[in-house]
Amino acid sequence: MQLSTRGRYAVMAMVHIASCAPHGGDCRAVPLGEIADKQALSLAYLEQLFAPLRRAGLVMATRGPGGGYRLARPARDISILAILAAADEKLRATRCIDGVGCLQRPDCAAGQCQTHDLWAELDRQIELFCESLTLADVIAGKVAGRALGLRDVVPA
Repeated sequence: MQLSTRGRYAVMAMVHIASCAPHGGDCRAVPLGEIADKQALSLAYLEQLFAPLRRAGLVMATRGPGGGYRLARPARDISILAILAAADEKLRATRCIDGVGCLQRPDCAAGQCQTHDLWAELDRQIELFCESLTLADVIAGKVAGRALGLRDVVPA
């Protein structure tokens, strides 16, 4: 499974803005042109991404000289999942959604393919992981080692 450029660019841009205030303080408004240059992203594509991020209450826009975007909330209060959701990123490892798209075979219970639960649980793990991480975690380098194995959660 791969995230689309839409989701990746949104996260990269939000991390860039958050990095302007690493200790949670106010950051200057960051122009999209700066983000595009520093992150090697398309300015036109970033412009399209920031409207939904603004509507989701993740960023605020400032117009005029010295204008740009700043976080609408502290970095510790913005999850990676919230950014992906605002960018309309679908975190799906399966083509199955409530039985739709599953193979319609007579031996499949409730019209679901045999691997439906496998992919649905993978989707949920990805969602939980992205929900547990914030922009502050990414800025502070607290991402590596965060994925938990079942052995880490349930005693053997």
